[in-house]
Amino acid sequence: MKQIFRLELAEAREMIRAAIGRAQQIDVLESVCIVDEGGYPLALERMDGARITGPQIAWNKAFTAAGHKRSTHLFTQPPNGPALPGNEAFGIQWSFEGKFAAFVGGFPVVVDGQVVGGVGLSGGNGEQDTQCGLAALQGLHDLLAAQGHSVLVEADIKK
Repeated sequence: MKQIFRLELAEAREMIRAAIGRAQQIDVLESVCIVDEGGYPLALERMDGARITGPQIAWNKAFTAAGHKRSTHLFTQPPNGPALPGNEAFGIQWSFEGKFAAFVGGFPVVVDGQVVGGVGLSGGNGEQDTQCGLAALQGLHDLLAAQGHSVLVEADIKK
């Protein structure tokens, strides 16, 4: 039998707090979504003034990262990104009624080697979304470190 970990609201809120803190530091308006292992939102926030399309895009990115267990930008990273034209997963972004996001801003949440959810961000450019996503993962890492858990804090995650 396998022991599993589940993200809870307190952890999701800490991740959002850390992501929004970073967004404020770099002066970008973000929407941030934290999902569980099934891709369903635990917490979602849109900063004041952020685009109204951001929450759905952030959710799509988090859903994709959690469900496919990889950072969303890896699908289209040249030269071998599987969703690039001519590669094996070209067109995957039309899966799940268009909810599959194959561009930068979604990261799986990996605790003790297990994917337990995802974080998605929308509002900045790719570099800004990545910075805020890494801040969210670092926030969870800092929260769980005292309990002896490890959280993967890196941009290129593929599990």
